[in-house]
Amino acid sequence: MPDYQPPLRDLRFVMDEMLDYPAHYARLPGGEEASPDVVAAILEEGARFTREVLLPLNQSGDREGCLLEGGEVKAPKGFREAYQQYVEGGWPSLAADPEHGGQGLPHSLAMVLSEMICATNLAWGMYPGLSHGAADALRHHGTEEQRATYLTKLVEGVWTGTMCLTEPHCGTDLGLIKTRAVPNDDGSHAVTGTKIFISAGEHDLAENIVHLVLAKLPDAPEGSKGISLFVVPKYLPTETGEPGERNGVVCGSLEHKMGIHGNATCVMNFDAARGFLVGPPNKGLACMFTMMNAARLGVGIQGLGLAEASFQNALAYARDRLQMRALDGPQAPEKPADPIIVHPDVRRMLLTQKAFAEGGRMLVLYTAQMLDIVEHGQDAAERERAETLLGLLTPIVKAFLTEVGFEATNEGVQVFGGHGFIQEWGMEQLVRDARITRLYEGTTGIQALDLLGRKVLMNQGESLKVFTREIHKFCQAEEGSSELAEFVKPLAVLNAEWGELTMGVGMKAMQDREEVGAASVDYLMYAGYVTLAYLFARAAKQAREALAAGSDDADFYRAKLDTVRFYFQRLLPRTRAHAAMIQAGAGSLMALSSEDFGRGFEI
Repeated sequence: MPDYQPPLRDLRFVMDEMLDYPAHYARLPGGEEASPDVVAAILEEGARFTREVLLPLNQSGDREGCLLEGGEVKAPKGFREAYQQYVEGGWPSLAADPEHGGQGLPHSLAMVLSEMICATNLAWGMYPGLSHGAADALRHHGTEEQRATYLTKLVEGVWTGTMCLTEPHCGTDLGLIKTRAVPNDDGSHAVTGTKIFISAGEHDLAENIVHLVLAKLPDAPEGSKGISLFVVPKYLPTETGEPGERNGVVCGSLEHKMGIHGNATCVMNFDAARGFLVGPPNKGLACMFTMMNAARLGVGIQGLGLAEASFQNALAYARDRLQMRALDGPQAPEKPADPIIVHPDVRRMLLTQKAFAEGGRMLVLYTAQMLDIVEHGQDAAERERAETLLGLLTPIVKAFLTEVGFEATNEGVQVFGGHGFIQEWGMEQLVRDARITRLYEGTTGIQALDLLGRKVLMNQGESLKVFTREIHKFCQAEEGSSELAEFVKPLAVLNAEWGELTMGVGMKAMQDREEVGAASVDYLMYAGYVTLAYLFARAAKQAREALAAGSDDADFYRAKLDTVRFYFQRLLPRTRAHAAMIQAGAGSLMALSSEDFGRGFEI
């Protein structure tokens, strides 16, 4: 069975040293509750829960899968008991508003726990995963009665939430949905339609499931402007707030998937189910985005967690597995062969995993700070800046971290060689589980269009400038440092080029809008590599300062510097290819007609 040790030392480095979370928390209203002692206790107990409770269920849950009988779904053995421990431990309420039973701690702390959950049992983590987003959507857009009915139950984890968006025929184009909501005499609506790919749509872990469903009213305008949002519970709450009458919503089937077998991915059928309008009519997509943006950050964390899990197990295997001798002579002469970690190509794979895990962690925790400020900051200008950065970074977190997370899990299989292809080692499960992260909550292509089209070009690059100015100021402040020159100089060049590439795409798009779509994915990947380079440069600065101060943990800081150096020398050069493809334009992509795609295999 794969093992996992929560990376508490690296987490503390990023949180306490690099990003100064103690000072960050001290500036937030109520942040004094997140004292260093409290944070340490949460990290340590979260590490224990995920490693001792969730990790042992990961492979067994994958093998067993979910069972659908008579519209009821049973999760794999042990999942329900683990969920009960999760609720009893107060984990669902960690960052929720105390008004609704939450603990009121910063969102960033909950995101740290999410990484550990994703690394140990992604399929299990998806059961409570959308409940936070459902609660946020109801908190921001629900009526007072809806908040009173659902929020405390969702916050406590007694009920779980889902997000019911797409349908068999429409994929990402939600303007095509056919689900209808017809008004009832009592103010509710009869919701009828079929939704697919619903994570945790039906299960036996919680006593009720709260579905947030996109549907169209009878007089709705065509397209996405006619979408409304409804809350549709599995069991209609009684006057005392307990689950009552069964609603007209049932799981029609379970999807047979490549991965995440332990999670129930459902086809949900709504047959005149009683639903209650959330927010204004025909504004459902805007209301749902409150939930979708939280989910996108959560999926990015999934990529991070799986990368870390794969790296740790690949590293342990590479230290133990004997094969051949090092090219410059035996490194373990007392053994019949050397451990494969001595071989350069194995080190390349391991360092790639390590760099993406550590860089991804910095990106998530940097973005988490922005989320904390948006939710709790008192200074209006600081909140506005944080909101701009959060909007810019969310598609990068979601898409870049899932792309490189999938790469990292593939490298993990490669380190194991043939054993990586065998189920008992658990490495192939990480690949299968990681593959979905590039798809759901908006594919990489959708995130790329959001980044380049909406977040950058739509406001003439002003949101991007907020971030690139920050990078520029860092480079200016450190340009005299000979110790950081190997990182700061290339970062400054790429930061300037980022703006130039953006302007180039924008100019081309004025003549041909296809240029945005043609450049978008390479643009997002370029942005991801440069963003990680900035964070790695900051990490190098912190490590240098710790070593200069005579830290008694010098090995950790030297390893951090070596990882930063590997990233700059072996991964950051990928920006050259992405820049070339961005500049290549749409011509070669759009030249071939749809009919000509098939030339060469006609009968």
